[in-house]
Amino acid sequence: MALIHVIGIGLDGAASLGETPRQLVETATLLVGSSRHLSYFPHHPAPTLKLGELKDAIAQIRHHLSTATTPSVVILTSGDPLFFGLGRLLLLEFAAAHLTFHPHLSSVQLAFSRAKVPWQDARVISGHGRSLDELISALQQGISPLAILTDPTNTPAAIAQLIAALDLPSTYQIWVCENLGASEERITTTTSNHADLTHLAQKEFSALNVVILQRLVTVAASRGTYPLLGISDSAFVSFPDRPGLMTKREIRTLVLAELALQPHLVIWDIGAGTGSVSIEIARLCPTVRIYAIEKTAVGISLIQQNSQRFQVPTVQPIQGSAPEALQALPDPDRIFLGGSGGHLIPILDHCEARLRSDGRIVLALTTLEHLTTTLTWLANRADRSRWNHHLLQINLARSVPLAAFTRWAPLNPVTLVTLERLP
Repeated sequence: MALIHVIGIGLDGAASLGETPRQLVETATLLVGSSRHLSYFPHHPAPTLKLGELKDAIAQIRHHLSTATTPSVVILTSGDPLFFGLGRLLLLEFAAAHLTFHPHLSSVQLAFSRAKVPWQDARVISGHGRSLDELISALQQGISPLAILTDPTNTPAAIAQLIAALDLPSTYQIWVCENLGASEERITTTTSNHADLTHLAQKEFSALNVVILQRLVTVAASRGTYPLLGISDSAFVSFPDRPGLMTKREIRTLVLAELALQPHLVIWDIGAGTGSVSIEIARLCPTVRIYAIEKTAVGISLIQQNSQRFQVPTVQPIQGSAPEALQALPDPDRIFLGGSGGHLIPILDHCEARLRSDGRIVLALTTLEHLTTTLTWLANRADRSRWNHHLLQINLARSVPLAAFTRWAPLNPVTLVTLERLP
């Protein structure tokens, strides 16, 4: 028999309860809740217990259960007590058989309904007393939709500052949903464009709020004046569902240095993705010929869009899988290998056969297996003495705001392998 009823309640108070939960509240021998929850029942005849220090509250509930003749404890919580709520902690203190849960609509359910966004695939992230590392990872992966439960530190303004600092290749629609279910309910809608984030970071919101993020299908990167080197990731049109396929700005600058660029070269960019490396090369060296090889039609479309955006007509998209797609291309002076599609050895064999004297191959590798494969391939060359090589291990982190402080958010480690053919 349940001795404790945990009842979810909305911001409209007693009016939000159904008939059964209302009767349980009326007949409770001990009513437990926060000051706000207890204020909904100012004339309740039973003793009330204000939730403060949970350990003390548990001790008083146990005492009541052991001394009352027919105890019936009701604990009031917000929304669904088993959804980032008090229910998890209560199950650690009391036998499950003694607990019955009566959920109300959760704040996340209400928030998605106000945003009119389906949420069966949503990632829910709690910022209550926690770091936002999980949110950083989800944003970098382009996960959508997202719901963030905020707290006095991880506020909507702090989240806006974090998103701006991450320089994401995807744009998000943002909803800040305040006081859901109450007469003071307010929904603020904006986007993750820089100007909108700046405005959002300056606004104040009620403490009771949920933030919803939904990635937009296309990136709304603005046209403008770009630096000569190191274009922001967010300036490129990117894969809406796979933002990680873009070579990050910091890695791109090191790749360009390892390629030892010169005028009038022929360059292959194998596994070009969005074309970010090819475009940086073309802007630095307008006289080079660049062939951006990408196997997917979506990738080819992105390369074309980005080439047009940055006005680099020397980038020629080539759709196909390497090494087959390389057959008809002119022999290269430089090769950047950003993706192999599982064909690393055949690609390296073909590149070896076609690379001109004094040429270079630069590989960006993210796994130990690919690094081992590359070094084994090099060690097995019959003309090993004609190759110089060196490795560059890259472990970078970007600064991100953390309330009034700043912390580091690491990027995925990358190993650059540079192979130089001697004359």
